[in-house]
Amino acid sequence: MTKKKINKSVSKRFKVTKTGKVMFEHQYNSHNKSKKTNSRIRRHKEPGQMTGLFAKKIKQMLGEA
Repeated sequence: MTKKKINKSVSKRFKVTKTGKVMFEHQYNSHNKSKKTNSRIRRHKEPGQMTGLFAKKIKQMLGEA
């Protein structure tokens, strides 16, 4: 039987922690920061956590589950 290939684009965007949480970096945070509020920039600095069925699908694409 062949090995399961992981999805490379998903592996660059999402990380799975040791406890199994799916984490991601927020988008819209690289340029044009002058028009964004400071609170918005601060919120986007912290990684987000993916939950629900979408997190389960991402784990499957990464070969975790």
